[in-house]
Amino acid sequence: MSRRYLSAPAAGLAMLTAAFSAAPAPADMLVDNVDGITLGEEGEVIRFVALRVDDDGKVAEIFERGDDLPRDVDYRLDGEGRTMAPGFIDSHLHVMGIGFGALTLDLSQTASLDEALAAIARFAEENPSRPWILGGGWNQEQWGLGRFPTAAELDAVVPDRPVYLTRVDGHAGWANSRALERAAITAKTADPDGGRIERLANGQPSGVFVDAAETLVTRHIPAPRPAERDLALSEAQKLLHAQGVTAAADMGTSIEDWQAYRRAGDAGTLTLRIMAYAGGVEAMDIIAGSNPTPWLYDDRLRLNGVKLYLDGALGSRGAWLKEPYADDADNTGLPLLDPAQLRNRMSRAAIGNFQLAIHAIGDAANAEVLSAVRELQETYTGDRRWRVEHAQVVDPSELSQFGELGLIASMQPVHQTSDRVMAEARLGPQRLDGAYAWRTIAENGATLALGSDAPVERPDPLTGMAVAISRVDDAGEPFGGWRPDETIERERAFAGYTMNGAYAGFAEGRFGRLLPGERADFVLLDVDPLMANERNLRDAEVAETWVGGKLVYRRDSQ
Repeated sequence: MSRRYLSAPAAGLAMLTAAFSAAPAPADMLVDNVDGITLGEEGEVIRFVALRVDDDGKVAEIFERGDDLPRDVDYRLDGEGRTMAPGFIDSHLHVMGIGFGALTLDLSQTASLDEALAAIARFAEENPSRPWILGGGWNQEQWGLGRFPTAAELDAVVPDRPVYLTRVDGHAGWANSRALERAAITAKTADPDGGRIERLANGQPSGVFVDAAETLVTRHIPAPRPAERDLALSEAQKLLHAQGVTAAADMGTSIEDWQAYRRAGDAGTLTLRIMAYAGGVEAMDIIAGSNPTPWLYDDRLRLNGVKLYLDGALGSRGAWLKEPYADDADNTGLPLLDPAQLRNRMSRAAIGNFQLAIHAIGDAANAEVLSAVRELQETYTGDRRWRVEHAQVVDPSELSQFGELGLIASMQPVHQTSDRVMAEARLGPQRLDGAYAWRTIAENGATLALGSDAPVERPDPLTGMAVAISRVDDAGEPFGGWRPDETIERERAFAGYTMNGAYAGFAEGRFGRLLPGERADFVLLDVDPLMANERNLRDAEVAETWVGGKLVYRRDSQ
């Protein structure tokens, strides 16, 4: 996967966004002269030319061509012939990770180890007062390194302060010797359950920590202060609204994250709709108690459920596979929970009617989730909408079970283009049939909810749709698409970023469509995503983003 941290917008946009947030919603607003698109109750495409917003920030009515438009409105917005669509929903991202990514060191665009080291040295020099140098986005595959980087290489550019840099997929970290000293990590330090310390030939830690081993270092990093969290949330909202994202499923919410969301909600500055999934059952209990929270702040915040990690990622060889990695014959990845632990945590959540969102990337991990759900559904009946996050590599014989079990497949299209070459190396050609199998999973009856995993990838739904319909990267490679039988049609991709995202978060009827009674969350675009080709979608721009009838982003104001 290729992490693309986002740069912070200009100060002028910050001031404008603050003004938008503080302004009252227009009373009885008509938006006309638009090429409007939304999805109906059965997912059918509905086209319209105008939309009226009531003074509660909800859609009052939509008008098709030939309808008489109301004249007695308080405010009229000329859409200038642009396409109006529901605000996009990113069904898997990390809100605070996006915000902090904009405030720390970004290595996502570095093409070599030397280039990364130069960027690290420059950042350290520009930030002499920071006690730790923090950041992420590095990818040894992108560098063509053929190995993980080492602490010694970091020491050469930052010898005086601890450094910790997260890998692109968030499942490994790179530390220098000062960080190892601060954490008291030596050759005698054992690998924790569910984690691995990469080691040199002499047994000494190399400086890279995989999955659960990351906590050996990260628990020594000073926690961000509330003011820093508030700033990170503000940055994340700006960056997401600029991409047309009006709602998101926040995966791995901590109590500190939740409190930042609550502070923003109390202050009237929470503009993003956040469907939160606690980072483990302990955080779930602390945040919500015995049941999911109600919707707060006019449908802007709810603790829906809990995020569980069953394995790691392909890039760091932490994804749990049924057979060894094609490029690492002694490694099948890292199961982070054993079968009993997984079922225990799922049961703890299900007893309180919390929704489960389980991270599973490798085929062994996905098989274990399917088995656990099949067992537990006999006890925990009703509308559970249990989610599998990523579902990147699935045994082809098990793909149909996603639909049979009524699961939400929460998948991220851009992972496929970022991972393609690496996935081929990790799996070999014989295990690619069930990789990133969007069409097969959807056609077997599962709900496909699409997202980005930002900050691992850029939270850009239009690019996500482009990949979903083509399976080619930004350079148009490979010609004809990678395993093109798994492309999906435009309408299904559009639904994946709108109404399906709402359904996946128990928010249907609240937002996700532009229908009477739902929140007036919409974007104005320079293309019609249901008519555009892959290149047009990538090049498309969001002109404006509105949440609850309030303007939160305008391109011309940057």
